[in-house]
Amino acid sequence: MTLVDLYAAHVATGIRPGTLRVWLHRGKITHHGHDHAGRTLVNLDELTTAAPAKAA
Repeated sequence: MTLVDLYAAHVATGIRPGTLRVWLHRGKITHHGHDHAGRTLVNLDELTTAAPAKAA
């Protein structure tokens, strides 16, 4: 499990942070807490496997 903030996830996957926030709100991806700076953490592995299926 690779936990990253939304902006690092954007750099790695190309999915906009706003889109990731909507997916979090809708329960399509899992929220994994916050880092020391208060940024939302998501599992990068979950995004790389789920992103192509969600784009279709």
